[in-house]
Amino acid sequence: MSTDEQLSLLLRYTDRVVPREDLVAKLGEGRPLRVKLGLDPTAPSVTLGWAVVLRKLRHFQEMGHIAVLIVGDFTARVGDPSERAETRKRLTADEVNGYAENVLGQFRKILLPENLEIRRNSEWLASLDMAGILELTAAATVAQMLERSDFANRYQEGTPISIMEFLYPLLQGYDSVAVKADIELGGSDQLWNLMMGRVVQERYGMQPQVALTMPILVGVDGTRRMGQSLANYIGVDEAPDEMFGKTMSIPDDAMPQWLRLAADLEPDEVARIEAGLASGDLHPGETKRRLARAVTALYWGDEQATAAEQAFDQVFKMGGIPDDIEAFSLTEEDPVTVPGLIRDAFGLSGSEARRLLTQGAVKVDGEILEAQEAPRVDLVGRVLQVGKRRFVRLVG
Repeated sequence: MSTDEQLSLLLRYTDRVVPREDLVAKLGEGRPLRVKLGLDPTAPSVTLGWAVVLRKLRHFQEMGHIAVLIVGDFTARVGDPSERAETRKRLTADEVNGYAENVLGQFRKILLPENLEIRRNSEWLASLDMAGILELTAAATVAQMLERSDFANRYQEGTPISIMEFLYPLLQGYDSVAVKADIELGGSDQLWNLMMGRVVQERYGMQPQVALTMPILVGVDGTRRMGQSLANYIGVDEAPDEMFGKTMSIPDDAMPQWLRLAADLEPDEVARIEAGLASGDLHPGETKRRLARAVTALYWGDEQATAAEQAFDQVFKMGGIPDDIEAFSLTEEDPVTVPGLIRDAFGLSGSEARRLLTQGAVKVDGEILEAQEAPRVDLVGRVLQVGKRRFVRLVG
């Protein structure tokens, strides 16, 4: 495949490529390039937001290049300061390792098994001695660090910045040295870190990498970036029904970005859809169905996406309860404490369960449940529902 043909796919929907001429030159060398993506396991799920850059990594795989996916089990314990107004809470090694085990299988739902290296950066960072750390810190100056907007803002406001936070971009840059990265991918908020990788590589006598960033996907609320801490996300391992239903809940004005980044549709197709929406030839509701099918099919296949749409129609268009729902065994407690039941049945926190109950978001057989306690006999065999899409059948 020619360099121009590769560029048409690899540059699709990108935010920044720095420097672009270096990317063109590297592709023109005719060898498999080493394309790095580092992700810190700081939460249990891989979201559609993370999947944006993971799918771009897959594009490089499809062109015959080598995907080098770095699980940042060491850097996650340092904490990425990008776009932070204060020091990030540190995670323990056990927390990070638990998250890492969760996300590894989810990465494989997106990436090809061929041309794939998965590494943990504790392999090289945990063994750095003081001499190695001093050599690394010599790659950058304090003035360079304070050119970064979030650091500059915090410095001006008198908000503390730890030396450890200064180390984070240097450690990320050292990852690029360790794996000999030709290109590094990241979200648009990572450009400064990726550029620091170029500085670190030059310090170690290497040809600097190309920095390629992708836009940040907005969450299902349509306003803020998708994030697990904001509870506005869809995980790539969520059930097809849940994935389809959540996608159907996004605001209409978020659809163009989701068509590009979440569904990864061809640019010509996205342009036709946008033109149809603008002219009124396409209905927003039907377009959103097309989007939801496309997103769900990416992770579960066409058959499961079709079944998810049918389940959605049964619940929302026909007002019914799905036929195929999981059973949840009630405890022997009588009367049943309803917030505790909600918590256990749906894996929620106690405070979240109480909030949903107070807001009238909990139903039994389609009727709103408000009581804090309920006789056990009144619950056995009935369907407990939280929100619009979550159901369990209560059994004794």
